[in-house]
Amino acid sequence: MSMDDLSTPNLTRSASEPAAHVDTAPAVAEASAEETQATEGFELSPHDLATQLVGKLCHDFISPAGAIMSGLDLLEDPSAQDMKQEALNLIAASAKKMVTLVHFARVAFGAASTSEAFNGGQLEKILGDVFSTMRAELDFAIPADTVFQKPAARALLNLGLLAGNSLPTGGKATLTADTTDTGLTLTADAAGPRARLKAEAVEGLRGLPLGDGLNGQWIQPHWLWSTVHEAGGTLDFMVEPDHLVLTVKLPG
Repeated sequence: MSMDDLSTPNLTRSASEPAAHVDTAPAVAEASAEETQATEGFELSPHDLATQLVGKLCHDFISPAGAIMSGLDLLEDPSAQDMKQEALNLIAASAKKMVTLVHFARVAFGAASTSEAFNGGQLEKILGDVFSTMRAELDFAIPADTVFQKPAARALLNLGLLAGNSLPTGGKATLTADTTDTGLTLTADAAGPRARLKAEAVEGLRGLPLGDGLNGQWIQPHWLWSTVHEAGGTLDFMVEPDHLVLTVKLPG
């Protein structure tokens, strides 16, 4: 099911504020009483959140896993021996993608073993590997020795993924981190042709329940909102033609 892209100029909202209706018209409509009530009354149960995340991970993993199986089938097919090198290349590329996705998921969604903090170099490597499977370019403008506690590391990785996914035809996603006396500000600036947030992603970023869109397009932005909300922070986003900015502020 296709959803209209969000392309309203100068649209800024905070995850801690009541949600406003999203419209592609130049004017931004005020939040309706029904929308405000739905936002305040909505809370995804831990079971439902886990179900949605597992569904997303299975969707992400099935493509490279299926490609590995296809490559193995080719290797075992006596009539396809002339395609042996192509099969090996397919297996190698798909296995690399699978490992990349697993490493990302362990930090962005999971417990990441016993690690409680990550440095900028580690997070840049994880995101860089993910961006190698995208059309977008990553500009990780954060010093390698910057230390991020687990909530901040999760938020940063999810910000980066969302920024990369918002650039379907290419562009640059720039990530920055600014530490102040009051806390940490993480920013993802995505610029490129057709840069956009789908309607499902907007609902997720506002902490809203999923409307008529696709679960996979909604759950990752909602997980980002949930991560920031649980840490006592705020999540803002601005969308204009070919450009969007997402900002997370976490308390110190």
